[in-house]
Amino acid sequence: MAEFGPLREAYDSLDPNGNITIKWDIMQWTPDGYVAVVTMFNFQQYRHIQAPGWTLGWTWAKKEVIWSMVGAQTTEQGDCSRFKGNTPHCCKKDPTVVDLLPGTPYNQQIANCCKGGVINSWVQDPANAASSFQVSVGAAGTTNKTVRVPKNFTLRAPGPGYTCGIAKIVKPTKFVTQDGRRTTQALMTWNVTCTYSQFLAQKTPTCCVSLSSFYNDTIVNCPTCTCGCQNNATQPGSCVEGDSPYLASAVNGAGKNSFTPLVQCTSHMCPIRVHWHVKLNYKEYWRVKIAITNFNYRMNYTQWNLVIQHPNLDNLTQLFSFNYKSLTPYGGINDTAMLWGVKYYNDLLMQAGPYGNVQSELLFKKDPSTFTFEKGWAFPRRIYFNGDNCVMPPPDSYPWLPNAASHLMSTSVMTLLTASAWLLIYYV
Repeated sequence: MAEFGPLREAYDSLDPNGNITIKWDIMQWTPDGYVAVVTMFNFQQYRHIQAPGWTLGWTWAKKEVIWSMVGAQTTEQGDCSRFKGNTPHCCKKDPTVVDLLPGTPYNQQIANCCKGGVINSWVQDPANAASSFQVSVGAAGTTNKTVRVPKNFTLRAPGPGYTCGIAKIVKPTKFVTQDGRRTTQALMTWNVTCTYSQFLAQKTPTCCVSLSSFYNDTIVNCPTCTCGCQNNATQPGSCVEGDSPYLASAVNGAGKNSFTPLVQCTSHMCPIRVHWHVKLNYKEYWRVKIAITNFNYRMNYTQWNLVIQHPNLDNLTQLFSFNYKSLTPYGGINDTAMLWGVKYYNDLLMQAGPYGNVQSELLFKKDPSTFTFEKGWAFPRRIYFNGDNCVMPPPDSYPWLPNAASHLMSTSVMTLLTASAWLLIYYV
C-alpha cells in the first residue's frame, strides 16, 4: 500500500502560506465579560471546507461560560447547575462549536454565518472564504488586562488534518463603514493560525492519476493498492462492486453518516481518479483531455477543484467547461494552474455511478524550445484534488513514444487511436 510520511506532507510547496486564521474580536464589555465576533478566514488558495462543515473547539483559561451565541451553537450545554435564573448557552470548560444551517431565522444570523460550516477556498470563491459567529462570554475578564485568551484550539474540517497554534494578541481589528467615512475598531483582538497536513488527515492517499496518449495504446492505470487493497476476507465490505444487488443496502448501511468512504472495487481502491489523456497533436498546438471519476458511493464533492503542475501551462490557450486560475508558487514560473467546475453546470461531482465524473479539454500552444512527447514530458508533474496530493504512476511506466511517432501522424490514424484509448479507460 502506498504510504507517505508526515515531513513530506505537512508542508505544501504549492501553497506555502496557506492557512486558516481565526480572528477573535472583542466588540464590547459586559458586566461579567464581553461580546466577541469570531471569524475564520480561509487563506488557502485551493483547499476548502465542504459539508458537513467545520467544528471549532477550545479550552477556557478560567471558568468562563457562554451566555449566548448568534450564527453558531455549541454541540453540548454542559453542567450549568450552579446558575440560578438565566441559564447559559454552554458551561463546558472545552466547548465545541458548529455553524448554523442555511435557512436559520434572520434574528439568529450575523454576516458570513449559517452556511452549514462550508468555507470555500480563497481563489475559487473569495466572497465565501470566511465564516463568522458572535459569542457572549461571562465569568470572564472585563478589561484588556483581566481577560484571558482561550487555549488548545482545535479545528476539524470536517475530519482531522488541521493543527492550531496558540492564540496571539495582535493589534485590534479596524472596521470601515460602508460609506467609507468612519473607522471603528475592536476593543481587543487575538489570532489563531491553523495549518493543514494531509498526513494527519488520513493515513493513506485519497486520489490517484492514470495516464494515456494517442501515440501509444498502453493505458497506465493508478498503481495497485494506491489507497488500500481489496481484502474482503479480513475486512468485509471494504468495497462494493458497481453491479452488486446489495449496492443500495451497503450505501445506506452502517457508516453512512461517517466520513469513511465506501468505494467501488478497483485495483487502486481510491475514492477519486484523475485521468490525463494526451489526445491530439497539431502543428502549433497539442490537446489534452482530463476526466475526474468519483468511486465513492457516500460522497458528492461540491466546489471540487484540481491543481495541476506542468511546464506548458504558461502557454495554455483554451480551456473547455472548467474555470481556470494561474498559480505562481515559485514567483515568475507559471507552471501551476487551478481548475474547477462552472457554477450550476459541473461544480458538483456526483457520487460513484453513471454521473460520477466530470471532464474537460485543454489546448496548449507549443514552445519549440521545450515541447516534446519524449520521456513523459506531456504528462503532469503533480496533481492535487481538493488540496490533497494525488499519487502518480512511476515515471518508468508512462506511455512511451514509438520511434515512428517522432513524425507527425496523419489525422485519421491519430483520431482512431485517440478514440480507442479514451474508450478503454472505462474498462480499467
